[in-house]
Amino acid sequence: MADPARAARLAKRIATIVATAIEHDIKDPRLDFVTVTDARVTNDLHDATVYYTVMGPTLDTEPDYESAAAGLEKARGQLRTKVGAGTGVRFTPTLRFEPDTVPEAVATMEALLAKAREQDERVAAAAANATPAGEADPYKHDDDADVPADEDEADR
Repeated sequence: MADPARAARLAKRIATIVATAIEHDIKDPRLDFVTVTDARVTNDLHDATVYYTVMGPTLDTEPDYESAAAGLEKARGQLRTKVGAGTGVRFTPTLRFEPDTVPEAVATMEALLAKAREQDERVAAAAANATPAGEADPYKHDDDADVPADEDEADR
């Protein structure tokens, strides 16, 4: 087992090498909108998982994840060669590509926060015109202690 700090440094280096290779060296048009977001390496340094996301060509179009996955699968050998040359480790890790789910999670959280803000605004609007459901000051005070609460108590 390798040191976890070494695995983290290697993962960062692998992410940088793969991102640079996709941008400059791999001439596959399916990878034009692929962005490497993270990489993780197992503690034995034999397997690396590279996380990526795909942007659409325009803001109105959906990203093509299937095409990007096929392009990354085709370029896996070239990318592993680049990683081996760039890292200088004894055993070049095998590469596995996984789509990053962070953008979808962020969109879900943003929707939940917007819903919570809307509910807070409705509660605040209802509370602005509300009146208390009892006396204005429902608590007992020291000056009330001299007055008996019931006539039966005054007779005792």
